[in-house]
Amino acid sequence: MDLILILTAVLGAFVGFSLGLTGGGGAIFAVPILIYGLGVPAREAVGISLLTVGSTAFVGFIHRARRKMVEFPTGLLFAFAGMIGAPIGSKLADYIAEPVLLALFAGLMILIAVRMWLKANEKVANLPILDSDNAGPTCRRDPEGRLRLTSQCAMLLGVVGLSVGVLTGMFGVGGGFIIVPALVYFAGMGMQRAIGTSLLIITLVSLSGTTSHLLAGKELSLQTSGLFTVGSMVGLFLGSWLAQRLAGPMLQRVFAVSIVLVATYVIFQSITR
Repeated sequence: MDLILILTAVLGAFVGFSLGLTGGGGAIFAVPILIYGLGVPAREAVGISLLTVGSTAFVGFIHRARRKMVEFPTGLLFAFAGMIGAPIGSKLADYIAEPVLLALFAGLMILIAVRMWLKANEKVANLPILDSDNAGPTCRRDPEGRLRLTSQCAMLLGVVGLSVGVLTGMFGVGGGFIIVPALVYFAGMGMQRAIGTSLLIITLVSLSGTTSHLLAGKELSLQTSGLFTVGSMVGLFLGSWLAQRLAGPMLQRVFAVSIVLVATYVIFQSITR
């Protein structure tokens, strides 16, 4: 029994470590690890993943908020839409057979892997650094860098936020792989602030997803959730520390390949069940 507890914390640390190391996308490993590494049923794994991802994101959010790297008005608007979408996604998952749900999840993993691989090939010089230097195609900023929240801009951020929420509720993922580029390219937000704001959004949307999971009467082992979450938080700091000392593009490619391998395994398991 003690070995299982240790394994739970270690596997949780791997999820947090991969998240901190790559800056996004690492949380996609949570559900497969819970299912195939710890034998947790698929639907419960989604709930545990939501709790873990949300808690880990909250720690990162606090760290960046203290450094004034979070844009609260934009983040709260995005998160509000996402919190509406999360229960919808959770409910939709109830009508999908488990093998199909896992196959869809594997497809999502492959999309994330492709994005990570392409992102690794982007030149850092092409990424916006300061909010005042960037204007999105729909949302604009004033000379001081504040977002001009027009009805068109609010509608765009709301639709993207709702979509992220649905994915979060269905698959237990944080959605940072969608949120960060959306904030950068649609809201004209600087990269570092977009990451901090994304952590706020992930925290709130994951909270909504976890709450709807519990209210629906679905199982959620407190012991497994607690150990997995604590391990993830420890891993997050280790991954963030190491990421500052290693080449980013190479890490992105390695994790992209890893995600594809895990997705292939998930599809194989779904077909052979």
